[in-house]
Amino acid sequence: MHHRTTVAGLAGALVLSALAIPGAAWADEVSGDIRITKVVANGGKDIVLGTTAVKTFTIAVTATDDSGIETGGTSPVMWHTPFPNGDYYGLVIPENIAGKCMRTSFTTTTCTYTLKINPRIHPQDNTTAGTWTVSAYALANDGDYITKDSAAKAKVLRNSRMTVNASPEPVKKNKTITVTGALTRANWETCKYGGYTKQSVKLQFKKKGTSTYKTLKTVTTDSKGNLRTTTKATADGYFRHSFAGTSTTPAVASAADYVDVK
Repeated sequence: MHHRTTVAGLAGALVLSALAIPGAAWADEVSGDIRITKVVANGGKDIVLGTTAVKTFTIAVTATDDSGIETGGTSPVMWHTPFPNGDYYGLVIPENIAGKCMRTSFTTTTCTYTLKINPRIHPQDNTTAGTWTVSAYALANDGDYITKDSAAKAKVLRNSRMTVNASPEPVKKNKTITVTGALTRANWETCKYGGYTKQSVKLQFKKKGTSTYKTLKTVTTDSKGNLRTTTKATADGYFRHSFAGTSTTPAVASAADYVDVK
């Protein structure tokens, strides 16, 4: 099981030194007319983690100043919780703190950084699923600088999986079939997938020859994340389960299970 520990190292120290943000009193700081105009994590998409695979993503920082932005003078970090002693819980830093910078005009530069988040290291436990904060720093050629505590937000979610099985197959028309399945999600403490309990899941059906699924009913997962319900077999077609997602877990739909109706 993971425990709440801080993530550190030389690269982290360099980035945090550049950001110059004390954990006890996080606040924006600016000198001169420099501005950070845009920060985007993972292209604006959620960062979804399973139990083993390391996720690689980017953070792009755009800054502007009348003197131009100093090359290598921007830095982002992504974190979940700052501690009063200045440490961080769930800290993710760029692999290369120089990033890849592109000047879009004399005054404005966008620097893109590659980061990696490891589900067995950075989240540390399941309480960190949800919204993380991206902080950013930028330095201008004339010495102006800016630190933004909350320059952007990013969602770090526990990956979800869904199954479905309709039986018996084949089945006579208008007879009852039983549809089972399970909704599971990544557990960052056990490094395994576990049932997602008391969640609403839609049972959907797509008639053979059509392209649209229609919701038949809503089913709630049990204490182990399992699903079980019955429905009438009216025509050949495909059954699936569909989960809308939550603030900590992404939406997911199962693969389709085809039922032949005689």
